[in-house]
Amino acid sequence: MKKGIIFDVDGVLVDSMPYHASAWVKAFETVGINVREDEIYEIEGSNHVGVINLIFEKAGRVPDTEMYEDLLQKKRSHFMKNNKSLVFENMQECLGNLKSHYKLAVASGADRTIVTSLMDKFYPDIFDVIVSGQDVKHGKPDPEPYLKAADMLGLDARDCLVVENAPLGVISAKSAGMYCVVVPTYLAPEKLQEADLLLEDHSALVDYLNKLAASESSIE
Repeated sequence: MKKGIIFDVDGVLVDSMPYHASAWVKAFETVGINVREDEIYEIEGSNHVGVINLIFEKAGRVPDTEMYEDLLQKKRSHFMKNNKSLVFENMQECLGNLKSHYKLAVASGADRTIVTSLMDKFYPDIFDVIVSGQDVKHGKPDPEPYLKAADMLGLDARDCLVVENAPLGVISAKSAGMYCVVVPTYLAPEKLQEADLLLEDHSALVDYLNKLAASESSIE
């Protein structure tokens, strides 16, 4: 019986990745690197350090130390100015149901300002723990984000279920020893085969989570 559920944010709770991808494209342009939005989708879930390292490596370059904070600030600024993200249908009601039965957390690769702004706007007073990309030394696919969330919830990793939508996040969750449910929001399902359970879409995800809450209610 699981005691906690840990959610990725972008692409799971909020349809926000298009704005993240666009913001990263604009940020990298300022240092002479042209990157496509689909390249950002492929590394979704990594924190800003991981994204910068991966993109620079692909470009055959090494970032200067000061570039990490500078690019993060530029990316954040573009995102906050242009963000028109919306929640996925029925997710708010679903999370309200789950809160009565589970400890809830989010573990996102995005920076703290963006994560808290999205949670405050769309899911106020829902989550017991919020872990952002700035709260960990090693972002996804390292297990640290999910292990940190479990620890902050006061739970063993084996007692946590993870909801993801990206390959790096699935690897992170599985490396942490957690059961991982995935929904293919932006990428093809075949890129997410390492998850324990692959759901078709957000409608199926909401049904799955509501059934979990209902099963807990029947036990009580």
